[in-house]
Amino acid sequence: MHVLKAIMKKMIKISNYILFTTSLLLVLVSSILIVLLERESFPTFFDGLWWVMTTVTTVGYGDYYPVSFGGRLLALFLYIFGIGLIGVAIGKIIDGLAIYRKKREEGDIVYKDKGHYVIVGWSQKAKFAIKEMLDTNKDIDIIIIDDKEKAPLLDHNIYYIKGNASEKETLLKANIKDAKSVLVFSDDNINDGQLADGKTLLIASTIESLAPDVHTIVEVMEEDHLKNFEYINIDEFIISHETISSLFVRSAFRNGVSNIFGQLLRRSQGDDLYYVPLKEAWKTYRDAFNDLLQQGATLVADRDKLNINRMLDESLSTDSELYVICDKDTYKQILERK
Repeated sequence: MHVLKAIMKKMIKISNYILFTTSLLLVLVSSILIVLLERESFPTFFDGLWWVMTTVTTVGYGDYYPVSFGGRLLALFLYIFGIGLIGVAIGKIIDGLAIYRKKREEGDIVYKDKGHYVIVGWSQKAKFAIKEMLDTNKDIDIIIIDDKEKAPLLDHNIYYIKGNASEKETLLKANIKDAKSVLVFSDDNINDGQLADGKTLLIASTIESLAPDVHTIVEVMEEDHLKNFEYINIDEFIISHETISSLFVRSAFRNGVSNIFGQLLRRSQGDDLYYVPLKEAWKTYRDAFNDLLQQGATLVADRDKLNINRMLDESLSTDSELYVICDKDTYKQILERK
């Protein structure tokens, strides 16, 4: 018994590569040996493999069993060494999964895929943003960066990285260079707009220094600070206080205005704003406008140009980005139509 305990302790210390390689060889070699030793009881390699696997995993159905001396000797070897080896291998796998789960919960991971979205700063706004993103495309990967002890949200395609987003090491763990887009939310725990924007500016400047080609959107609390963000070439800004205040005022002067904005901002109800790719047949804005209108969509913008109805006879450029208002079914038909 003492010898077996000593052997088990040695097996636990073996590297995973050696352990799994040895386990695989044990199963394969034993399967071949039992077929060679007992042709009548184990006519095929799969029969031998089935018996070996049920033996080393202690299932033991009894549908196959050795009757010769050599076959039983092999069985004794599997009872003594095989079960222990496979048991350690299975334990390693379970431990590995548990460690990986723990690392994911604690944000101690390195993301290596590409085309993902990075959200910096956890808040209720970030939670709503993730829901909207997954409603738009459920197949995307999302990385959350924050300094919380545990992941605020986890799923098969939602990852958490704990750390300071203004430090390059943290951003590199999120593979920021290969990200599709980065959303930087203002820290809700900082009540002073100047301090909050200062922290956001520090994070944004670090992102731009590492990944200048990645599309970066930041939440700015005070409009006066925009020039500081423009200096580091941030792509887009969301002015939090101004947007909310403006919506309140417009709703106060005209009932129902907030419903219009709300419908365009949420994909869960009514018509929405969609990007449509250019078609070769469209030479002017009028061509695109009329074609889309016949399909049930209204062309409203080219990038940030909202005066489409006053430039219908102008030519489309190769870098135009057209946006329409329509429902989801109409949008699908537009994309399917060549």
